[in-house]
Amino acid sequence: MDTLDVHRVAFSYGKMSVLREVSFGLSEGEVVSLLGPNGSGKSTLLKLALGLLSPASGAVTLRGRSLSRIAPRELARELAYVPQLHRDAFPYSVGEVVLMGRMPHLPFLASYGESDRRAAWEALERVGISHLAGRAYTEVSGGERQLSLIARAMAQGARILVMDEPTNGLDYGNQVRFLDRMLRLSREGFACLFSTHHPEQALAVADRVLMLRHGLVLAEGPPSQIINRSNIVELYGVAPRWGILGGGEIPSRRTPLTREV
Repeated sequence: MDTLDVHRVAFSYGKMSVLREVSFGLSEGEVVSLLGPNGSGKSTLLKLALGLLSPASGAVTLRGRSLSRIAPRELARELAYVPQLHRDAFPYSVGEVVLMGRMPHLPFLASYGESDRRAAWEALERVGISHLAGRAYTEVSGGERQLSLIARAMAQGARILVMDEPTNGLDYGNQVRFLDRMLRLSREGFACLFSTHHPEQALAVADRVLMLRHGLVLAEGPPSQIINRSNIVELYGVAPRWGILGGGEIPSRRTPLTREV
């Protein structure tokens, strides 16, 4: 049984159909990538996977339980959201941002305790940014902010990470570092679901790819089989003449993306 299972879900905003008969599963230690043009339903599908929206038909289940039957605080201990690059309005420190991940574990009106601070510190150390704990979140780099959000998700205790275009706005080096961190987390048993506009990212880190077009699944399966010229042409309406899909080498899945230089 998949840890998270999306079964034949459909969703509409008013009379506008956004998703139709979409199914996929996500298991422990697996990375699944969503590919598709703007308006294809990727963000809506992620919101359904998080329990933020309810499907018009079909079901989303976590270990066999419908998300609609799981209390929000309990669900937050299982599922964590890593958004696109953003800048908070208030200059919380990186450590404070990560500590916020402990909120689902706090009793009503309780303050953070020593165990919460320990969990936040351990999360900072695991992603390699404990030296940034006292820095303002608004003043660190984009890549460091994204790693802070991963640390917050880990402090939250969630083992399923749902990420909406998490490398959007990052420079190339920080994109690679972020994807490498995702790979390392999957090796530790974390399940990762992320959307991207970059097929080469899915080729590098994903176990499976789901291609969405007009709210329907165009193709689903291992990236080496699914990401090819004909599917890219059908998905995006372009035939690339450069990069991996223009004849370059496909990277080896599950190998480290970075090395010391």
